[in-house]
Amino acid sequence: MKILLLASSAREHAIASALSRSRHKPEIIALCTSLNPGIRALSTEQVVMDIMNFEQVAEIAKRTKPDFAIVGPDDPIGGGAADMLAALGIPSVAPKKNLARIESRKSFARDILKKYEIHASPKFKVFSRDVNSIGALMEEKKSLFNYLDQYLHGEYVVKYDALKGGKGVKVSGEHLATIEDGVDYAIDCLNECGRVVIEEKLTGVEFSLLSFVSGTQVVDMPAVQDHKRAFDGDTGPNTGGMGTYTDANHSLPFLTTNDLALAKDLNRRVAAALLEECNEPYRGILYGGFMAVRDGIRIIEFNARFGDPEALNILPLLSSDFVDICLAIIHGELRENLVSFEKKATVCKYITPRSYPTAKEEKGQIVTFPELRKDVRIFYGDIAQDDDGSLRLGGSRTAGIVGIGDSIAEAERIAEEACEGVRGPVRFRRDIGTQKLIAKRSEMMQALRGH
Repeated sequence: MKILLLASSAREHAIASALSRSRHKPEIIALCTSLNPGIRALSTEQVVMDIMNFEQVAEIAKRTKPDFAIVGPDDPIGGGAADMLAALGIPSVAPKKNLARIESRKSFARDILKKYEIHASPKFKVFSRDVNSIGALMEEKKSLFNYLDQYLHGEYVVKYDALKGGKGVKVSGEHLATIEDGVDYAIDCLNECGRVVIEEKLTGVEFSLLSFVSGTQVVDMPAVQDHKRAFDGDTGPNTGGMGTYTDANHSLPFLTTNDLALAKDLNRRVAAALLEECNEPYRGILYGGFMAVRDGIRIIEFNARFGDPEALNILPLLSSDFVDICLAIIHGELRENLVSFEKKATVCKYITPRSYPTAKEEKGQIVTFPELRKDVRIFYGDIAQDDDGSLRLGGSRTAGIVGIGDSIAEAERIAEEACEGVRGPVRFRRDIGTQKLIAKRSEMMQALRGH
């Protein structure tokens, strides 16, 4: 068996690792944005290239004749990689472009929820630009200001209506100080892509629930909580994700049984809505970003792929055959009994250069990792390897280090010890997965719900 893997980060190292454990012993042909040493060790062939160059991807696919493809990153999924491969007779574990709009177009996602009466959105409004005259621009600014001020009372979120590398969403009080700032950013969005989504800013605790999906067949993975802020105590600028954790019961300490059930139901209803709206089945990973709020669950966003770091927590726990799951997704034969996860907790802490995310001062410097133990996984991200095996820092997130234990506390201790063993000009968030930070989340939910 041959599998084509489009890759850009540690997420795909985790995917390749899960594939390599399969009884099928597949050959992995990895098309990567950089030379990832972790993926290279697991693949039969690794090609460093622009994975958005679909013509070159097609040439390699024709030459290697894979049984199927896994498209990891958002850009090629949103750009239609699955459509291009399907035209060559190669199925993908990734939705086609029309279905991938659930991530690539924020307005499409909100409109789908509204149309199919899936009542889990915050207050929102989609603004679009039809004309570009001076008079129209003045009216546009006035309309945006009134919505942010009078309807949302200055508590708002502005969402760029296309993929922007995880940097298209800006929140009042965090990225935008005033209503005027919100209007200015919304105008920038309209200038660039013609549409912008304005939403109310919610109060609650965020979490992620990823599901394997084949049409209306949906099987859930363990719930995960991500930490976007660069520094301890949830401070500093947002990043691609500094770390994540899961619990041994596959829920999270601050969630009720009903919270998790609601999130699972929402993923199922969205999969069904996509089938009805697009008249073809969604096949791949559906990643629901949720917020637990005072009176239930709200949908923050959907992604059409594995998350990074979320995949780093989830895939090491997968005890069933990942290739069999992929084949079931492709052939519409996905069932609950095909998917099982160990009842373990995980904590992932990302190692980054010291100056990340504001600078790239350490790029090119040597970094070394401790010897692996059985309850630790290391997944390489932005890192280079010399001919002699030495590893050198890139400018972004270097590697996700995952501790696996019977409890979050044990997994956190294991991850922390492994991170301490890394040598080089690097840092990591020490508070991810700690009892203190988790208690803070739980206390916030108790206060919100009056418990």
